Amino acid sequence: MQSLELKIPPPVIAALVAIAMWGISLMTPLLEMFTPYCVFVAIAIALIGIAFNISGIISFRQARTTVNPMKPESASSLVSSGIYRVTRNPMYVGFLFVLIAWAAFLSSPWALLGPLAFFLYISRFQIAPEERVLSRLFGTDYSAYKAKVRQWL
Repeated sequence: MQSLELKIPPPVIAALVAIAMWGISLMTPLLEMFTPYCVFVAIAIALIGIAFNISGIISFRQARTTVNPMKPESASSLVSSGIYRVTRNPMYVGFLFVLIAWAAFLSSPWALLGPLAFFLYISRFQIAPEERVLSRLFGTDYSAYKAKVRQWL
C-alpha cells in the first residue's frame, strides 16, 4: 500500500470525496430539515475549516517552509507556533470540517461516510509518511512536538 503514500494531493482527495458525497446524497434518503438552517450550519462549519486551512498556510509562510504536502522532505523548519500549537495537521482538519459542512448542506446522513473516508485515507497515506519524514529531518524536536500536540484535534 505504500504505492499510494504521498501520491495524490490532499485537496484532490477532498474534492473526490466531496463529489462522491454528492453522488451518495442523490441515491439515498435525505433528512427532512429546514433548508436555511442546514445552509447556516454548513456555512458556519465550512468557515471554521477554511480558518484552519488559512492559519496553517500562514504559519508555513511565516516560517518560510514548504506548503507542498507531496514533498515533506523539502521542509526547512519545524513549525510549532500559531495553529500548530493546537493541531499538527490544521490543513487536513480544515478539509475535514469543509467535508462535514458539505454533508450538512447535502442533508444526507450517508454523506457523512465521506469525511470518515477522508480521515482514514489522509491518516494512512498522507500523515503517516509525512511524520516518518519529519521524524528523520527533525529528530527529537519532532518527537517532543508530537508528544505535546495532537495529530488532529
